[in-house]
Amino acid sequence: MRRLTHLVFQPASRLVRLMLGEKRLVVDPHAAEDAKAHLPVFVDLDGTRCEGLWAIVDQIEGAYPELPLVPEEPAERGQALRWLDWTIAILGDQVTRKIVFEKANPRFTGAPTRSTPDMNVIRSGREALRELLPLLGKAVEAQGNLAGRACTIADLALAAHLSALDYFGEMPWEANAAVREWYTRMKSRPSFRSLLADRVPGQPPVSHYAELDF
Repeated sequence: MRRLTHLVFQPASRLVRLMLGEKRLVVDPHAAEDAKAHLPVFVDLDGTRCEGLWAIVDQIEGAYPELPLVPEEPAERGQALRWLDWTIAILGDQVTRKIVFEKANPRFTGAPTRSTPDMNVIRSGREALRELLPLLGKAVEAQGNLAGRACTIADLALAAHLSALDYFGEMPWEANAAVREWYTRMKSRPSFRSLLADRVPGQPPVSHYAELDF
């Protein structure tokens, strides 16, 4: 059995879970006991052990090419990788770390332990999110998905971040109809089921989190 050790609210872990779902690969998931480890960790059927997002992406795409998540066509591939990098570097740093990593228990994110959430940091993340939403809305409205008509690793990465934000009720869905419509389609994909089932002690999700139509 394949094995995945992950953190519930770590975007890299959520992305890997979505990728495995899209590839229709059966995996035995385990929440990490040590949030300081290099996570996520994926062990394939042949015993290949991959630590960290990029090693796992390479393994999954290379060993299971039947349902590619990184486009082969150069232009779409470039767009997908560009949006993947943007999501991790820009959205991750300016929004996810400032909201999710502040509000979630550190043992579910791998963030440094702190006494209480810093509301100034959270407010900064909320402002950044509202500023970034029009850019995302324009992209998905024009093409259906970030890099074209097909769902790619870029869409899964973005959905991984937005789903974590949505768990805590931090997505202003009313601010951008195009992003809301795109996310509705994403959360309706079978690969999303495990994420929508996430629950952590003492921090239940907002009421609409698992509803496919909000």
